[in-house]
Order: sequence, then C-alpha cells, then structure tokens
Amino acid sequence: MEEAALECPNLSSEKRYFPESLDSSDGDGGDEEGNLACEDLELNPFDGLPYSSRYYKLLKEREELPIWTEKYSFMENLLQNQIVIVSGGAKCGKSSQVPQWCAEYCLSIHYQHGGVVCTQAHKQTAIQLALRVADEMDVNIGHEVGYVIPFENCCTSETILRYCTDDMLQREMMSNPFLGSYGVIILDDIHERSIATDVLLGLLKDVLLARPELKLIINSSPHLFSKLSSYYGSVPHIEVKNKHPVEVVYLNGAQKDSFESILRLIFEIHHSGEKGDIVVFLACEQDIEKAYEIICQEGSNLNSDFGELMVVPLYPKEKSTLFKPNDETEKRCQVYQRRVVLTTSSGESLIWSNTIKFVIDVGVERRKVYNPRIRANSLITQPISKSQAEIRKQILSPCSSGKLFCLYSEEFASKDMKLLKPAEMQEANLTSMVLFMKRIDIAGLGHCDFMNRPGPGSRIMKSFLLLTLCEATQPQGIKMRTPESLMQALEDLDYLAALDNDGNLSEFGIIMSEFPLDPQLSKSILASCEFDCVDEMLTIAAMVTAPNCFSHLLPGAEEAALTCWKTFLHPEGDHFTLVNIYKAYQDTTLNSTNEYCIEKWCHDHFFNCSALRMADVIRAELLEIIKRIELPYAEPSFGSEENTLNIKKALLSGYFMQ
Repeated sequence: MEEAALECPNLSSEKRYFPESLDSSDGDGGDEEGNLACEDLELNPFDGLPYSSRYYKLLKEREELPIWTEKYSFMENLLQNQIVIVSGGAKCGKSSQVPQWCAEYCLSIHYQHGGVVCTQAHKQTAIQLALRVADEMDVNIGHEVGYVIPFENCCTSETILRYCTDDMLQREMMSNPFLGSYGVIILDDIHERSIATDVLLGLLKDVLLARPELKLIINSSPHLFSKLSSYYGSVPHIEVKNKHPVEVVYLNGAQKDSFESILRLIFEIHHSGEKGDIVVFLACEQDIEKAYEIICQEGSNLNSDFGELMVVPLYPKEKSTLFKPNDETEKRCQVYQRRVVLTTSSGESLIWSNTIKFVIDVGVERRKVYNPRIRANSLITQPISKSQAEIRKQILSPCSSGKLFCLYSEEFASKDMKLLKPAEMQEANLTSMVLFMKRIDIAGLGHCDFMNRPGPGSRIMKSFLLLTLCEATQPQGIKMRTPESLMQALEDLDYLAALDNDGNLSEFGIIMSEFPLDPQLSKSILASCEFDCVDEMLTIAAMVTAPNCFSHLLPGAEEAALTCWKTFLHPEGDHFTLVNIYKAYQDTTLNSTNEYCIEKWCHDHFFNCSALRMADVIRAELLEIIKRIELPYAEPSFGSEENTLNIKKALLSGYFMQ
C-alpha cells in the first residue's frame, strides 16, 4: 500500500482534476466544476487550507501505483454508470486511491447525495487505510476522513470519506436501510467473501433501484470478476495490471514435513546473504506458535555475521496489528535484522510492507466449518484456493524481484486447489444473519438475492419450515446453497423466542438485534435482566467478545504463567474466571492513573493488555445499549451463592441448545 517513492518525470498530477464530462454531472454548479478542472489548486478543496509539502511528496508515491494510470477511465465510468467493478491484485492501490477519487467526485457535485463509505473485511485495514488516506489527502483523521469499526467510531457528521468494516455498514442499514447519507458506496476486497459482504452485495441491488443517484464501486481480485459480472449483469470493468517479476519455486513432496521444509528454507535464505523479509503462510494458529518456538530456539544458534532473525507472529483472527516496519527504527539499528512473519489465511491483507522478498506457502489452511446438525464448528484442513495463492504472490515487494516457495507440487495446485475461496455463508452459523434479515424486513428492505444461487432442496426446506416454525414463512429472497444451515438458523431464533407465531421478528427479537453480539449471547444478557445479574453478564459478554485476554507465551514462560493464572481461577467455571480477571484489571485501572503501571500489571500476570482494554470498551457500549432501551440493571453482587446460580441460569437461557 505504501509503495516506495520513485522519480517521476512530471508533476502534472499536482493539479486536482476531473474529466471534462464531470462538468455537466448535476446541473447547477457546472461552471465551478469547470474551474476545478483547470486550476492549479494551492488550497486543499476538502478543508480550505494550503497544501503541505508532504502532500506533494506522497503524490509522487501515488503516481507510481499501478492503478494511477486508470484514474481518468475510472472517473469517466463513475460519472456515466451506477456500478463500476475494479479488479486488481494486492498493492495495486485500489483500496487507497479509488475512495479518494470518489471523494473528488462527491466534491464536484457538492455532496448532493452524501459522502463516501468504503468497507473492509478487517478492522485493522480499515484503521490503517483511513490514516494513510487522510495523510495523502492532507486532512485530519477523524474530520474529513475517518473510520468506524466495532466499538469505535472515529468520524463526525462532517466526515467526507469513512472506512468501516463490512459488518458495521450492515448494522447501519438497520436504522438507515437505504443508506441515504452516502453518495458512493465502495465494497472493498470482496474476495474475502465474509457473510456481511455477501449480504451487502445482495441488499444493495435493491437500494440501487430505489436510489438511482447512488454509485456502487466493487473492488475485487481478478478471479472473481466473471462471477460478479453474471451477478450484476453488464457493468464497466476496470482491470489493473500489476506486473513485477516473481520467481515461483514448487517443492515436490515437502508437505510430508512442512516444518522441516520451512526451517530449512528460512535458514538457507538467511545464510545466502540476500536481504529481505520473509512471510510464512501456515495452516492454523497452533502452527504459528509451534513455528515461533522452533525458529526462536534454532535462530539463537545462527551465525551473527548474517544479521539477526526477528520472528513476528501475526494472528489475523485475534485482530493483531499490521506488519508495517518503521523505517526510522530500521536505520538506527546497527545490526541487520531480517523479519520472519508467521501468519495464516486472511493474513495477506495485514502485511503492509515493501521489505518482503520471500514468501513460503504451505498451500493448506485449517478452517472452521459449521455443522447445523450438531450446532457446532468442526476444524477441517483443506487446500487454499488459486486466488489466495495468487494474492500471496502479490505481497512480494514490487521494487525488486521476489521468490515464492510453494511447499506443494504444481499438480497439487492445478488439481486440488479450487479457483475461489469458499464464501463464509456456505460454512458458518447463519443465525445472526437471519436475525439481521428479519430486522431489515421490518425496516422496509426485505429482499436479498445472494450471490450463491439456491441448490436442490429449497422447496423442501420451505415446506419443512411451514411445519416446524408454526407456519413461519421463509425470509423473502434468502437463497442459499446450504438450506439446512438456514433452516437451523430459523429454528434457533424460534427457540430463543426471537420469532412470533407467524415467523416474524418478535418484540424480544427486535431487542436482541440491538446488541452487536451473537443472538445466543444477546439472549443471555436479556435473561440476566430477569435474574438480576446484568452487571456480571455484561462483563462475561465483553470478555468473550474481545480478543483472548491470555498472552501468547514465549518458550519457557508456560509454568510461570500457569502459576499466575491459577490465582484467578473460579471453581464454577471459565465464565466466572473471566469475571475475576476483568475485576482485577478494573481495580488496577481505578487505583492507577499511570498507563505504564497498568501495562506492567498485565505483563506481570501474562495478560494481553490491549484485549482487556477492548473488553472495557465493549462492556461500556453494551451498558449504553442497556440504558438506551431502558432495561433493568441490578447492582453487582458477584461472589454470592444466589448470584452464581443466577449467572448460570442467564447463560443457559441463551446456550441451552449446546
């Protein structure tokens, strides 16, 4: 995303311009837009302040991005069409530049239809893109450019361009189904195929019909274009070529012992003397921990003449920070440091570095697949898709040739790898999605044509639902390849009392949908109002929603950590242990205003400080929801026998099906 600044033959792009055809885009103001097209703007039109020197420095870097040559074509298509598809590989610049061009378009028509929103699959990328784009636009983060992620809103009513996670835009539709505050909606990186993204793709079809002035931009990998084209029909397509030399090496038979192959490769690269960081894509997080321990142990015995190996574990599902080395810190370091980043699937979008020269890919991933018959997730190991393999190749530095080491054969890649990553909707629990769809139906937008076409058995499913859900009808427009998952989701909502006798959302279900939580957890919170244990239940909900509060342990620290954690153990189970940990953390924060003391307490007790901070933020928001909808809130009484029993009753109210 942050390509190195290269020499540029001209600075013609210092002029902020629009295609001439934009002058007539919306009647009034055409003369002013014409002036924008031909004047050298010394003042930033977004905030009215003079441009800084950094703006022009970053402009040079932006001009070197592969997507920059497509700016004029994109602006023309944006003006003349309601939907535009942009496909390109990683690091082509589509996530940072397209939203800025859309902001320029909205500025040219004086924000008549609203601002720009750009969705992301991961909250880390939403934050970092907002920071980067605010820097490139020479404006302040949180004002003209901002971000919205779960439990954090860094925007104002004046924000022109906001980045948000796809689930946050989906939740916004509950209160604003036609998204009237936006003139341009950008769905970015939809090849991640999250449930929220697929729902948005379907719902926006109807929103576009209701709002002809609304523009929809879809950013995707090239592999998904044909599917999108058949889904949306004939729409303009801008393909960004991203050509830089990458040498691909297939290691036949390496899958028999991938850890031995990984270690050998890392140490061979390090001893070769060729500089550059290494990214290793592993199957699961347990493999990250195992590889981390082995590389740390073996790396300490390496010849220091070749530099130091720094192992960086990157856990995508734990909302870890991006891999984005600090150039200044690197310059000050006297000994060369080669970083070895260990990550898994979905970690591709978290790597924002131009120092990657080597990628090692095991070619498989371990995913959770929901089984509706037993209402539980199963872990399965499967080959990655061809599109994932291509994205992993593209994270190599574009500044010089890189190498991709595939720990699998070419035959494995061609025969066992599917073209596209499976949609999360085909493998996950759909209860939350169905609750949302029911809520949207109340808001006046009940149809959703999902990109995955319905498979055999849909009629049977509908007939069965008529019998099992008190003649409840199938939610209008929900089309699934796996109707059994949908059927189970509707059954679960019925069991949780979220549906009435007609299959519509009950008053209880409406309240449940207010909480940004799994419906079962929402039901437990509502039940806690009856059992006078709301305070404790909010703490439990916050702790299980936040990332894991237990730190990843360095080799040799396990015994000390377990001894420390035993002091927080509660005889009634893990949920009560989490309450003990949160209460201890809260006591520490109340007794110390020094941030260092709080971090030291977490470090000394082997807790993840950022996870506990997030739990604090989540709990505060849940408490705000409780107060807003005026639910009863009892004083905390954690520790009493009656309170312990009531917490169990509240938990069982939501999780009796497990």
